[in-house]
Amino acid sequence: MTDQSLPPLDLSQEFVEAATKSKAWPFEEARKLVKRIEKRDPQKPVLFETGYGPSGLPHIGTFGEVARTTMVRTAFRLLTEDKIPTRLICFSDDMDGMRKIPENVPDRAALEPYLQMPLTVVPNPFGGDYESFGHHNNAMLRRFLDTFGFDYEFASATDYYKSGKFDDILLRAAERYQKLMDVMLPTLGEERRVTYSPFLPISPTSGRVLYVPMKEVNAKDGTITFEDEDGQDVTVPVTGGNVKLQWKPDFGARWAALDVDFEMFGKDHGPNMAVYDKICKVLGGTPPEHYVYELFLDDKGEKISKSKGNGLSIDEWLTYAPTESLALYMFQKPRTAKRMYFDVIPKAVDEYYTFAQKYEQMPVEQKLQNPAWHIHSGDIPKIDMPVPFAMLLNLVSASNADSKDVLWAFISRYAPGVTAETHPELDALVGYAIRYFDDFVKPSKSFKTPDETERQALEQLDAKLAALPADADGATIQDAVLDVARAIERYQDHNKKGPDGGPGVSVAWFSALYQLLLGQEKGPRFGSFVALYGISETRDMISRALAGTIAD
Repeated sequence: MTDQSLPPLDLSQEFVEAATKSKAWPFEEARKLVKRIEKRDPQKPVLFETGYGPSGLPHIGTFGEVARTTMVRTAFRLLTEDKIPTRLICFSDDMDGMRKIPENVPDRAALEPYLQMPLTVVPNPFGGDYESFGHHNNAMLRRFLDTFGFDYEFASATDYYKSGKFDDILLRAAERYQKLMDVMLPTLGEERRVTYSPFLPISPTSGRVLYVPMKEVNAKDGTITFEDEDGQDVTVPVTGGNVKLQWKPDFGARWAALDVDFEMFGKDHGPNMAVYDKICKVLGGTPPEHYVYELFLDDKGEKISKSKGNGLSIDEWLTYAPTESLALYMFQKPRTAKRMYFDVIPKAVDEYYTFAQKYEQMPVEQKLQNPAWHIHSGDIPKIDMPVPFAMLLNLVSASNADSKDVLWAFISRYAPGVTAETHPELDALVGYAIRYFDDFVKPSKSFKTPDETERQALEQLDAKLAALPADADGATIQDAVLDVARAIERYQDHNKKGPDGGPGVSVAWFSALYQLLLGQEKGPRFGSFVALYGISETRDMISRALAGTIAD
């Protein structure tokens, strides 16, 4: 039953057995699905769904939702030895009325007459061959998902409502109208209850999505009667695209209509989860397994908002780092609120490459805990990354490099035989490092002027480095750097013990070095940095720091 379009999995018994015990969150969610379908026909596909509101362009949250859902799908495939078919539907709510005109469209005034009309009726403000704003945004969504290689089926609400795919569920909604109202009314304020209806008719005269009370719901005929915008009572069938459902009933109805098995959504949907479930049950469905994830925050700890434009966009992240680093950030602790801002990128990049490089040497249990397994759906590429991203950033900082060639001169000396051709991933990372440094590190660099203690420490460090061979490795250099600090009271850590039995070295020493020599608060292991940058080049930095010209 293996779907040939999905990445092949290692289905050996040791992997399958490890999957039944793995504590990685995708396996925990996948085991719930295995239990859910125990008594079901094994030929029936397990359906995963993600929803998308095409009122704007796809964003980082869209990537996260599809990536995380794919991770659960892959875990399920391994648990079931890929014997049960799976599907992932990305559903676009493109029949929603355009409630406001997005800020980022050309000629906003031209769209004003189309407010409250379905997005697939609103003209496309970007021009081109797309017949509507909704069609344009759907195409952008598909292109977005295809860029990342996701396996999915696209579904359009407009198509499902107009083609008859939702007719059965809509007729059932008319038949069970009062039960739907009994679910919804207690969740609404007093004023809203008076005008509320689960059905939103499309006005035959204006084409707008109407939020009006029902004058009659005729379950036998499958029709509703309401007052149109011109004051006339109108009766229309609930089928054929004449009406759509309010968003909460629509959520539950879609689950029932499609028989969805799994859907995840953000914490902002959490309070409505019970409502979605009740609607689904009223309409004869079984609510899917849910996974509620925490929302991302900006640099000030505020929730990321499309309309505010705070936080990071997908394009911004991918300007400075590879896709896999973003997928890692999505994998890690989905139920913990995390800052989604530029300063999280370097750590995510280095952590991804560390996980990918360690994968082969791990026992099976740890492989299934390793984020790289989930990021690559079990097909982890072999990667050799001899220089971490954080180190590249420091190298750019120290050398003021504005081209890859400058950095590759250092890298090739540090790691003979490593070139842009032999290590294309490293070459890409070099480009990312230059862009990231220029945009985020360089503007905030602030060099500390050395005080008397720091001057003496730098002079001693210079002498220590001068005594080392030019090709000393990072560990040898690190020992020399530590030796300097051990004799200086300011940099001693009396909670640690040095190799001679005296006090150890505090992090204050390395913090001082980075502030004095690189104009920043922290960096990677200093000995490794010097080995990469070069001993003579580092001594030149020290000389300029002592002369007060390092910031020039």
